[in-house]
Amino acid sequence: MKISFWEINVKYQLGKLPLPESPKRYIPMQRSNHGIETLPLGEAAISHLLTLPSIHKDPFDRMLVCQAIEGNMSLLTSDPLIQDYPVKTEW
Repeated sequence: MKISFWEINVKYQLGKLPLPESPKRYIPMQRSNHGIETLPLGEAAISHLLTLPSIHKDPFDRMLVCQAIEGNMSLLTSDPLIQDYPVKTEW
């Protein structure tokens, strides 16, 4: 998901996410190795953000919730705040 890649870059830049090399190379390589496709950030998911209650304060997580809801997908998370949204979760 492009939102996850954005968050990875922000955390890497802040020194909160150590990686063996720059996310610019590392993340695409890992996606390819594990057969993970990116999910585009569409207008429907962005618009859904306006209807989402402010349970979770992390903007990246809120956008992932919107993408999952709009795409009828599940989120893989242990975050109890995300589980308070009307989204399918797995852990």
